[in-house]
Amino acid sequence: MSYEYISFQTMVGNLFLVAEKNTVRRLFFCKKQMFDWVGREQMSENPNHPILSLGKKQLEEYMDGKRREFQLPFTINEGTSFQGTVWRSLMNIPYGETVSYQQIAQSIGNEKAVRAVGQANRKNPLPIIIPCHRVIGKDGSLTGYAGNRLEIKKRLLLLEKRVVKNN
Repeated sequence: MSYEYISFQTMVGNLFLVAEKNTVRRLFFCKKQMFDWVGREQMSENPNHPILSLGKKQLEEYMDGKRREFQLPFTINEGTSFQGTVWRSLMNIPYGETVSYQQIAQSIGNEKAVRAVGQANRKNPLPIIIPCHRVIGKDGSLTGYAGNRLEIKKRLLLLEKRVVKNN
């Protein structure tokens, strides 16, 4: 299996968007994570890939405050069924709003799975596109994002709040 990727600079640092054929598969904040996922030999950079170019354009529009939703073909064929349920639930969080991990657990009918929801968020293969940054602690605090990238979470939430207030 081979994958193609595009890398580009954003307000939250470099992003690495990965496609398999004509579908987006992963978004990484770090090149090393991308290569750890499948190995360097299975990756080739392709800035002209049509789906990756579209993804880059949409992510840049989002970062510029001009896009609230992504229209990208993506495939997630990894993770557990529980993780998939959590990731689908994240897609329902409106732009500019936040919910708690507990609210996500309740929305999927498993109110005691708060920690498992956090772990599923951490393993989200398409952060930003599947908006796990919109999930916060029950007390309103910012908690884990993509491992240890709370500054990114904060910047994304501030971007969304600023855009919502300006409209």
